Amino acid sequence: MTYTRPNTPRLALNALGATAAALALTAGTASPAGAAGAPDRPRPRAERYVALGDSFTAGPLIPRQVNFLCSRSDTNYPSLTARSLDVAAFRDVSCINAKTDHMWRYQAVTGNPAQLNALGTDTTLVSLGIGGNDINFTEILLKCTFPFSPIPEGSPCQQRFTNADGTDELAKRTDETAPKVGAVLHEIHARAPHARVVVVGYPALLSEDGQGCRESLKIADGDIPYLRGTVRRLNAMLRREAVAAGAMYVNTYATTVGHDACQAPEDRWIEGMNPVEPGRAASFHPNADGERAMAEAVTDALLDGPAAKQR
Repeated sequence: MTYTRPNTPRLALNALGATAAALALTAGTASPAGAAGAPDRPRPRAERYVALGDSFTAGPLIPRQVNFLCSRSDTNYPSLTARSLDVAAFRDVSCINAKTDHMWRYQAVTGNPAQLNALGTDTTLVSLGIGGNDINFTEILLKCTFPFSPIPEGSPCQQRFTNADGTDELAKRTDETAPKVGAVLHEIHARAPHARVVVVGYPALLSEDGQGCRESLKIADGDIPYLRGTVRRLNAMLRREAVAAGAMYVNTYATTVGHDACQAPEDRWIEGMNPVEPGRAASFHPNADGERAMAEAVTDALLDGPAAKQR
């Protein structure tokens, strides 16, 4: 998807203010909402923004879908961020099933070109959301959920991913993904040497107290801490690689706590196995509210500086 800023700077500035107010989150609210009295921030420079990533970036099934093979929405967090920042140019090449390898190579099933090819020396802003498919989110969901059979007791998922020597297979995969993410960040800097780079973490998928996860996600109670820890470990790795590469890390996990897939339907920003609105969001992925919350986190980090979202 390519977006070019219209030649209406005053109208665009007004739209920026309206969009920022609509996207701002207030702690404890049921959905992303504007925070009254927020201080004005200086308008950012005109950016040439490229978004790279997987399905959590692309926004599968969220209206309006603009690339059906990649399940890419024009209201995903990069698109909303681009509008909030009033960027000069925007290109979103995120795609479902993308791995770090697909930053360099063609994605056969979707036809998506190598995502890094979207970068250029004139690129001034890059966001990257990647890593979940490298540790094989799909396999985890297949082995850890029980949509058509009784949910067992204990922690069958953790047992399945515990190797014979007692090591955690998912922790091992996360460690093996770290240098791949580091290589992607190195290549981004090489191809877009003047760009600010933002690594966007994964949102909270499971509740902090475990309530509601058995019903919404169809997973065993004993596996809730294990899977929650897996997401946190993945995010911790992404943060380390971002910091090591001189990039900014955006903590969307903290932004979405309390609005995970285990919450009541009206409070969810992440969908469970059966989306609240089928056909308008994908299972186990952010819905429209989730993408807005992630966009707000990215926008705030960019406007407030590197320290804002490193925690």
